[in-house]
Amino acid sequence: MDFTFSVQQRAQHEKLRRALMPLATPELLRELATGEVGVAHSLSVSLSELGVFDLSVPVANEGQGGADLDWALVAQELGYHALPSWLAETAWLGVACLNALPPTPLQAHWLPRIAKGRARLALVQPGRPAVVQARGADLYLLFHANEWHAVEASAVVLQPLSGSRALNEAYGVEWTPSSQTCVARGDPAQAMMRACVNRGALSVALTQLGLAMRMLDLAIDHSVQRKQFGRPVGSFQAIKHALADVAVQIEFAKPLAYLAAYALAHAEDLGAQALDFCISHARLAAGEALQGAARQAQQVHGAVGYCWDFDLHVYLTRGWATETDWGARAFHQARVNEAVLGESAMLDAYC
Repeated sequence: MDFTFSVQQRAQHEKLRRALMPLATPELLRELATGEVGVAHSLSVSLSELGVFDLSVPVANEGQGGADLDWALVAQELGYHALPSWLAETAWLGVACLNALPPTPLQAHWLPRIAKGRARLALVQPGRPAVVQARGADLYLLFHANEWHAVEASAVVLQPLSGSRALNEAYGVEWTPSSQTCVARGDPAQAMMRACVNRGALSVALTQLGLAMRMLDLAIDHSVQRKQFGRPVGSFQAIKHALADVAVQIEFAKPLAYLAAYALAHAEDLGAQALDFCISHARLAAGEALQGAARQAQQVHGAVGYCWDFDLHVYLTRGWATETDWGARAFHQARVNEAVLGESAMLDAYC
């Protein structure tokens, strides 16, 4: 049995990687952090030409009809370049939510626009009173009283929240639920929320994995350039060992993230508990790799790593913003503990 990515998936990743290197520069990220809608729109157009926005859109709605597994390398690459979370939330999570709904005019109207990069979605995260990166969205998918509501931008009022970070700004959303905005309720709505949480957590894990890889690359480059006692700091054994430890963490987290993507693509065969375990395990491992990469990259850079004008801090800020996205560490640790140690633990089958 072959568990490697397909030729098409690897080709899509390579095409995206080569295009993003000159496009998604730290300067662009600083512009995006200002909240300028025009910059975000220009980025959407560029990514739509690279096949990001139509990846999960059904063929009938002018998309590629891709599956969750097709997003594994794409989301990782978006993370490597620290691109904002609304990209994956629109093109992956949001499209999956729309695809899960019964056939309605909603899909026919929004999916072709998303495929062309002309529409942006914002999703509510469970347990959060605000919507992350809500400014500039055209459609809001909101969960309220065990119901999903699809609300257009003209029907919401955004209230910026103080203390939110530049690359992960949060807004309170004022809106009025109605029968016209409700698109799912009861058990189907709960199933959509559970799927959205798992898909969102996997997206964060892959983003964190990409960010960790980028921080390691930045630390290695800087360790060659920065000198102490007349020698590059990268020649010191302590620095070599620290960066090697980060590389090991990343390599251990990678297969867990890819396994979680495979599990999500075969959720019906695995069952809910096994899927939750795979997703949360990947999220925890990727978070550990990100923390290790951030810590060691900061050590290598010294005080300049805290400066917004220095590239590392752009990636650090993006990484910090992911820590509580789609479930904090305690939530995912609890799901892993339940799968391993709970009354219905999966390990019972092997004892």
